[in-house]
Amino acid sequence: MKFRPLYDRVLVERTESEAKTSGGIIIPDTAQEKPMEGVVVAVGAGTKSEKTGELIPLQVKQGDKILFGKWSGTEIKLDGKDYLVMKESDIMGIFE
Repeated sequence: MKFRPLYDRVLVERTESEAKTSGGIIIPDTAQEKPMEGVVVAVGAGTKSEKTGELIPLQVKQGDKILFGKWSGTEIKLDGKDYLVMKESDIMGIFE
């Protein structure tokens, strides 16, 4: 199934978090927090400027590794994989 986000939304796949602490203690799945990092899978076309009606493209692109807020986005499942759909404004930054 193909999915294309609309407007200023992006489709993100979370990256796996480390299951051990720096001291080597293994953290059980129930105690782990969901990672706040992910990879952009798809992006919408952008937003329209209120003044000119011109399309403003998004700053993120497919393949960017990003950092987002802990409670950002809406979780969805496509073809058996978990993704997040969020607005570009929920993204805090891009790892370079």
